[in-house]
Amino acid sequence: MRKTSLARAILSATSLAMLATTTAVQAQGVDPLDARIDSRDAHRFVDVFEAHAGAPTAQALQAGYLDGAGRGVEIFTPGRIGSAERLAEFIAANPEQYRRAIDVCLPLAEASNNDLRAIYLGLAGLLPEYELPEIHVVFGAGNSGGTAGPGAQVLGLEVICAVAQTPEDIRAAYRMFFAHETIHTLQTQDMAVLEIDPLLVASLWEGVPDYIASLVTGLPPSPERDSWAHEREAELWAEFQIDRAALIEAAANGLDMRSPTPEAMAHVQRWLANYRSAPDGWPHEMGYWIGRRISEAYVAQAEDKHAAIRALLHLEDPVGILEASGYAARFEPPFQ
Repeated sequence: MRKTSLARAILSATSLAMLATTTAVQAQGVDPLDARIDSRDAHRFVDVFEAHAGAPTAQALQAGYLDGAGRGVEIFTPGRIGSAERLAEFIAANPEQYRRAIDVCLPLAEASNNDLRAIYLGLAGLLPEYELPEIHVVFGAGNSGGTAGPGAQVLGLEVICAVAQTPEDIRAAYRMFFAHETIHTLQTQDMAVLEIDPLLVASLWEGVPDYIASLVTGLPPSPERDSWAHEREAELWAEFQIDRAALIEAAANGLDMRSPTPEAMAHVQRWLANYRSAPDGWPHEMGYWIGRRISEAYVAQAEDKHAAIRALLHLEDPVGILEASGYAARFEPPFQ
């Protein structure tokens, strides 16, 4: 299935989001006991960065990093790295961000194989019929902490290092990404479903990976966001319904979600793709949180919880999942 323009717009605006239209993994799966982080592309970047005293030109990056790169850079280039010129420009403006990522976050990533294996063992137990992806770490253009493609997930070191300060925070961020981005490689995401209820579907596409990540890590993906949101859940749901209704109406009136209007994207970006641009006083990416809460409620009420999780992965009936979850019924007034 092809990526949508809405998905690309959301991805280009956020460092932590992933909204790709992928089907179940086709590549050979990774054995959880042998899972290992592939850092070869990252070291090719380091060689170029060091050879040019932290200020590589676009030509040097193209020749030494982008050309002949491996699977990680291949996946990360469209919509993230973009081009050697874009990458060189961002490095020039943020050299210390890359310096810290090289010195701190790359070694910590390479020391995280045991964390990766533990998470993969959990995912293999929960979803034994699915194949687990390769994991690559790379350096991008400061706009994505992680993404996924068929059979592989890729982490952006300079972004993770910018948002996680201590070694413990960095390790926790890696653990979250190992789980969250893996689920993106297993999801089925259908543009026709997105057009039924754009904000609900987009939030579930991100909330389901956060929910499953919380199952295998034992922690919410963002404890600070979680604490803030729990105290305001009814208020957040009311706000979500306003933006949700506006997008449903726009889609019903012929809005093509492959080319959303600025007005439509404004409704989306209150909830998604708003890293560093969330509504005043809000944590970023509250759509992830709403999607996770609906996912939790849906599985909690299901007699067959394994089947419920698979229904969330394939998301053929998002409105039915919301209704069955009972989540909306917790708040008044109910959605019309």
